[in-house]
Amino acid sequence: MPPEKRTWGMYNYAALWVAMSVCIPTYMLASGLIAGGMSWWQAIGTILLGNLIVLVPMLLNAHAGTKYGIPFPVLVRASFGVIGANVPAVLRALVACGWFGIQTWIGGQAIFSMLKILWPSLAGSESGGWICFFVFWLINMAVIWRGIETIRFLEGISAPFMLCVGLLLLWWITGKAGGLGPVLSAPSKFHTTAAFMKFFVPSLTGMVGFWATVALNIPDFTRYAKSQRAQAMGQALGLPAAMTIYSFIGVAVTSASVVLFGEPIWDPVALLGRFNQPVVASFALVALLIATLNTNVAANVVSPSNDFSNLNPGLISFRTGGMITGVLGIMMMPWKLMGDFSAYIFGWLVGYSGLLGPIAGVMIADYFIVRSKNLNVDDLYRRNGEYEYSGGFNYRAIVALVVGVVVALIGLAVPSLRWLYDYAWFVGFVAAGGIYAALMMGNRQ
Repeated sequence: MPPEKRTWGMYNYAALWVAMSVCIPTYMLASGLIAGGMSWWQAIGTILLGNLIVLVPMLLNAHAGTKYGIPFPVLVRASFGVIGANVPAVLRALVACGWFGIQTWIGGQAIFSMLKILWPSLAGSESGGWICFFVFWLINMAVIWRGIETIRFLEGISAPFMLCVGLLLLWWITGKAGGLGPVLSAPSKFHTTAAFMKFFVPSLTGMVGFWATVALNIPDFTRYAKSQRAQAMGQALGLPAAMTIYSFIGVAVTSASVVLFGEPIWDPVALLGRFNQPVVASFALVALLIATLNTNVAANVVSPSNDFSNLNPGLISFRTGGMITGVLGIMMMPWKLMGDFSAYIFGWLVGYSGLLGPIAGVMIADYFIVRSKNLNVDDLYRRNGEYEYSGGFNYRAIVALVVGVVVALIGLAVPSLRWLYDYAWFVGFVAAGGIYAALMMGNRQ
């Protein structure tokens, strides 16, 4: 990206994070902590701390995008090789497929909830939810097949829609529960520090894991930055603030559901289904549906479609890559990933953070420690150059990645090492980054 085409300023990056943060998964991230037993201030503090932590690798990986004007798939060639870069790209793509499935499941449930409001006789239908899920999946597939330009007119309104839905829920349920005072007075269910830490540590890892994908491909955005200061300040102002503010809505609404219904209802779609005003509830669900469709295609299809296409451009087109994304999204069984707050946070978010943390560790160690921020941009785009390594693969990076993933996820198989899994992103990041730096620096000697 030539300097004259880099036009994004601080405001653009702050606005980008507002648009990306105001979504259903953010809401459910916060509401899941309340459902797990945290008080409102413990939940907000955990989310804020997690986003301040993930901001660090975000800004570190963003630096190369701004300095050299290169996107993530090009930057990662410096560490993994011009062909080996497909390995982290595909891992990231698989995570995006999971998110595609989750968003599609949410959209399908929104359709079903709306139909139940309009036709209460459907409430007992066991197949209705599944039919709506596949209908919404087909809508997503149709948009992909026709091209994302078919929903260009929706760009920019997803965040306002979701903000309106969140505020509507907040206004309605806090009014029913007697105001914010009773809602926010609910105590934590954790009575000892040990009990709190057992829940807090994997929750914090989940908060970091929530943006672990973007922490890798942030150069895709910062390549357009006017300056390092513009992207760094914009992200530092936008990410923690947007996530914390919208998370507060999820925290307050879920806390109010405990007061009102005697149980924490962490799913906003299920909560909207309890509205006794069909017109208002239907409007909110339609807004949620449109925003989910737009977010799903823009955030969870474009990137993996390109990643799959890059594996074999002659065989896999962007459309075919999108179809692969859709099929894998179903195969990852989003209904199980969203079965409850524990599966969402401790299974999905913490689990995939163990795959992406090691990639971030290798990338950052390569750029800042091994290369001291110096890249040969021309060689990033050609074979048999500096980043050819061995047949296009840097096997030191592959070894570091594998070791990092094993260390991060071994706690799933070895109960005594469960604590490693609870810190999956962190231990994977440190292990892979440390091993990579040692292998590369040792090879120079």
